Amino acid sequence: MTDPTSHGSPGAVPAESALPAPSPGFRAIAARYRVLLCDVWGVVHDGVKAFPEACAALERHRAAGGVVVLITNAPRPSGPLYATLEGYGAPRSCYDTIVSSGDVTLDLMAERGGGAVHFIGPERDLSLFPELAAQTGAAAPANVAVSQADYSVLSGLRDDEVETPADYEDELQAMRARGLDAICANPDIVVHRGDRLIYCGGALAARYEALGGRVSYAGKPYSPIYAKAQAAARAQRARGLPQGGAVLCLGDAIHTDVAGARKHGFDCLFVIDGIHRDRYTRPDGSIDEAALERCFAEQGPARPTAMMRKLVW
Repeated sequence: MTDPTSHGSPGAVPAESALPAPSPGFRAIAARYRVLLCDVWGVVHDGVKAFPEACAALERHRAAGGVVVLITNAPRPSGPLYATLEGYGAPRSCYDTIVSSGDVTLDLMAERGGGAVHFIGPERDLSLFPELAAQTGAAAPANVAVSQADYSVLSGLRDDEVETPADYEDELQAMRARGLDAICANPDIVVHRGDRLIYCGGALAARYEALGGRVSYAGKPYSPIYAKAQAAARAQRARGLPQGGAVLCLGDAIHTDVAGARKHGFDCLFVIDGIHRDRYTRPDGSIDEAALERCFAEQGPARPTAMMRKLVW
């Protein structure tokens, strides 16, 4: 099977000729940045448990007067994610607020002003429907078959433990035959759940686009989630936190975190031991630098400002 993390990034991003040398710790660059837009899955936790050293580094940054906005492609409203992070062992003290791809999906659904939805995703992501009703004051949209839908929302596979995007080929073909627009609630192609790779909504969206379908993307690397995250950072500053300072994006995915940061003019810290790690990690745990360069070259021109094996102080 071809590498599922290989995916082009949209928009123009600056090309840089070489990757920076890995930094031993975040403290070496922390003073340059006031606001951190930090990825969650792969940086703060692995879908099973939190990374204590990463959480501690974010706490240190906040203690020094910085703002930490967790920016995630989770296709659910951010409200329940606070409890989810606590369950993984990530303390509330390591971040100020969360902005999710699910939050942006709600905005995109609200812009449509109603209509029946054909939803593809796990049952847990159906929380989008009552949340939309709560935010707009209107009735929750109906979740219907392709033949009755006005548009579709793609959040992931219904059973991502056993299914692959190929299981949805007939359904996507039927959507395309009806000319349904789709909202991709999670642009990630895959994530690590522990040591396993799990397909996400972005894999379905990529296939639907290949079939000629129209897709709007809610999360990274697209602009709406960065605008929402910056607004969230400004709201934290309005509560008395220091003004000014540069923005740094942190993440482990080249086509979402790195490309999105560079496209929007932000510096980026790339976490090496994340989603792409199987591409360039030797059996002894060391990094094959040539393979790491190839991984970046295959996924687009964007390069990070800094790199680190894991987020540590």
